[in-house]
Amino acid sequence: MDDITFAVLGTGGIGRRALEVSQHKDALTPIAACDRHGVAFDFDGLDVDELLAATEGNIDNEVATDGGTTAAGGGVKQHGEDKGVVASSQARPSEDPIQEVIDHGDRIDAVLLALPNYEHDFIPRTADRFVEGDYSGVMIDVLKRSRVIDMLDDRRDEFAEAGITFICGAGATPGLLTGAAALAAQSFVEVTDVDIHWGVGLKSGYEDNRGTVREDIAHLPEYDIETARELSEAEIEAIIDDHDGVIEFEDMEHADDVLLERAGVCDAADVSVGGILDVRNDEKPTTTTVRVTGRTSDGETATNTFQLGDETSMEANVNGPALGYLKAGVRRNRAGEYGVFGPADLMPGF
Repeated sequence: MDDITFAVLGTGGIGRRALEVSQHKDALTPIAACDRHGVAFDFDGLDVDELLAATEGNIDNEVATDGGTTAAGGGVKQHGEDKGVVASSQARPSEDPIQEVIDHGDRIDAVLLALPNYEHDFIPRTADRFVEGDYSGVMIDVLKRSRVIDMLDDRRDEFAEAGITFICGAGATPGLLTGAAALAAQSFVEVTDVDIHWGVGLKSGYEDNRGTVREDIAHLPEYDIETARELSEAEIEAIIDDHDGVIEFEDMEHADDVLLERAGVCDAADVSVGGILDVRNDEKPTTTTVRVTGRTSDGETATNTFQLGDETSMEANVNGPALGYLKAGVRRNRAGEYGVFGPADLMPGF
């Protein structure tokens, strides 16, 4: 495959890791990145090490918004040190960093949206801006919320007309594990149950994953995306302390259900997602497992099981697949296939 140029919107934990992992992937050249502070460009390829050093201490919800420079996490300043891509020699401040990326869209094959999901329509609205800016290429996100998929599907015709191949939910779950469930379902003529249970130990620590932790807390029964967005850092830390650093989730609103239904694997109601997050330890508190139960053509009932190695990190399981799906999206886009795709619709590139 020819070299792929790409941009990263958001340099919190996920965006930073995407830039880092891309250095180990063939044919990928990051040429742009932005956060709420500004935008970095180098059309020969960003100096990722310098940029990562410049953005160290940034967090997932400190990203460029769709019309200014306020934090996407409710406007609350989450740390005391004002860092961002503008600390890099490749970067400059910007009143609208996302627009600057759009303005250079003719040089960008793919855009990875490492943006928070605190406002359900934030990622769809950001995609609208790329359509309005005449961008033609690949857009990919790692969103988790089921209800956002319909918002993107509603834009399918607009994306196709613009020449955009949009891949939604392409991280670990949804993403890698959704694709694994779709493959495991091939043994059956009817799938009756898909259970996805993940375990994450924060190898890079809570400080580098505050936005991710906040977004997960929104799945607890006592909270939702709106109330979690308004939590202070002290309140987040109190929740972590109340759970002794280990938070368990059940019946999460994860987009795996909608994406598997769209792919014809099973009904969304037959998919359950839960997991355990250990905020204070590197080791996974449980093995990440996908179980697909169904009926075979000869009338037998069975369960196919897929597991991730306990040694694989969140970085490996989110950003590796995201960049793999990005590659697959570019192949589809160059072949003239536009619209909205999920992780069960295509195999990621390596």
